[in-house]
Amino acid sequence: MEVEKGKGTDVSDVQGEDDLDEEPGEEIESAPPLKVGEERELGNSGIKKKLLNNGIHWETPEFGDEVTVHFVGTLLNGIKFCSTRDNGEPITFELGEGKVAKGLDNGITTMKKGERVLFTLPLDFGYGAEGRDGVPPDSIVQFEVELLSWITVVDICKDGGIIKKIMEKGERNERPSDLDEVLVKYQVTLAGGTIVAKTPEEGYEFYVKDGHLFPALTKAIITMKRGEKVKLIVQPKYAFGDKGKEATDGFPSIPPNSVLNVELELVSFKPVIDVTGDSKVFKKILKEGEGALVANEGAAVTISYIAWLEDGTVFERKGVDGGQPLEFITDEEQVIPGLDRAAATMKKGEQALLTICPEYGFGSVVAERDLAVVPPSSNLVYEVEMLDFVKEKAPWELNNQEKIEAAGKKKEEGNILFKDGNYQRAGKKYDKAVDYVSEDGLFQDDEQKQIKALRISCWLNGAACSLKLSDFWGAIQLCSKVLDFESYNVKALYRRAQAYMKTSDLISAEMDIKKVLEADPQNREVKLLQKTLRQLQVESNKRDAKLFTNMFAQMSKGSSMPVKKLKVEIAEPEKSEEAAATERECVAEPSTPSEDRMAVDQS
Repeated sequence: MEVEKGKGTDVSDVQGEDDLDEEPGEEIESAPPLKVGEERELGNSGIKKKLLNNGIHWETPEFGDEVTVHFVGTLLNGIKFCSTRDNGEPITFELGEGKVAKGLDNGITTMKKGERVLFTLPLDFGYGAEGRDGVPPDSIVQFEVELLSWITVVDICKDGGIIKKIMEKGERNERPSDLDEVLVKYQVTLAGGTIVAKTPEEGYEFYVKDGHLFPALTKAIITMKRGEKVKLIVQPKYAFGDKGKEATDGFPSIPPNSVLNVELELVSFKPVIDVTGDSKVFKKILKEGEGALVANEGAAVTISYIAWLEDGTVFERKGVDGGQPLEFITDEEQVIPGLDRAAATMKKGEQALLTICPEYGFGSVVAERDLAVVPPSSNLVYEVEMLDFVKEKAPWELNNQEKIEAAGKKKEEGNILFKDGNYQRAGKKYDKAVDYVSEDGLFQDDEQKQIKALRISCWLNGAACSLKLSDFWGAIQLCSKVLDFESYNVKALYRRAQAYMKTSDLISAEMDIKKVLEADPQNREVKLLQKTLRQLQVESNKRDAKLFTNMFAQMSKGSSMPVKKLKVEIAEPEKSEEAAATERECVAEPSTPSEDRMAVDQS
């Protein structure tokens, strides 16, 4: 049976600028699905579609896909001019090339698998003024089409270098990433069918980021789902290029500039997660856990594990061979940071392999463990199973009184950590405390006073942590939250002034100091801070004076006109005797107020 070889015409080619904005071949989005026996025009193309039998599922093929169909072509008077039904053999062709009739491809893109329809094609989308065998010129034609199946075809690199045909769809929607470990099976052949590479029966396992065989493999694998089977056509630049490949492992050589055909299956993959975001703690999931919930920070977890060094020396076992599993609270520094952080990402029943760098392990010290000594700066490997966990209750799971109690508890935990010098964790405790009492509308009037005091206390203490950690902008933001409630809060003004001074915003610092002295004129710590501020202002003024002097000097040198040298004196405003004495004291004996004064709020 002959089919039309001309190039396909897109419905959009005949639409004007004022026509509906829709994809070629698609039905109007607002139109309801066709019912059996109903006919409708596709857009403004003139192509009509009448539904004869419903299809299954919801997917439809796209241009570039290979479809397999049965069709019968007739004139309007019923005379048949072509048919695949006559010999019982369906036809397979690529959509978009117009191999049967120009407009038929556009119609097929609206069909579901198993669907049977009758398309009526106008002159421009049929055979036009030329006609064909059995079709007179300027004839309207009809095609009864049944879509049997199609193969999705993907141009992976958008340059024709790697064409992927999906032979069998995979499971779920997850695809491997660069960090993941994949298990694949493949067979590579030349154009003539010679096998030049093949995996063992059990397949081959490797990390995507490490690559394997030739570039096209990894580029294709990251587009595949677990269990997906594809055929690849690979151009030389994504294979072995103009160098080819020598014969190895019993397979013949690959000539230069060879196009390769690859049958590829993604059998499975193990997701690998960069737990800490700095490539120092990796978690490879060996077995998926249950559900969607993970332990997260503050959860009481129960795990079993075997831990070893890079050379294979096992230094610890918990919960295996009849031993007791390990129980701990995440984010409480009860285990090494790497194990702590990874456990907080695990689901119940999940099994994972952790690789932990020294910074998240035992650091640069010797660690004596149950079964062996861990040398300084050792990389560690843990095979862990999450046996169970109980998550810390979220604020929305608590009643008002429980929220207030939980906030108070977190604040006290933060205070203990602050005293121990663990400012990072203390700050997180204060943040969590505020989270419990963050919604005003949910609390009664008699509870508002309690939650206001808790918030202010935690914001102030959090600002103290930020100052210790040199997070000056964080301190400014937390103090500003307090001042939104209490504009003359002495601690908030004092700590914000400290932060402003560290960021060289001396004007803002001076305003805060003046304001706090209005509220508490005898505050010794603030007066000491004021002295430090004045010293910084003097130093800043000197730098500014030097800068301007240099600028004027450069301007004088660059001028072509004669410049008369003048003795310039920078006039200073008259100082009171007290101010002059204060300045001498600041310059001669600078004093920095202790950051431990106005310590964290214990109330």
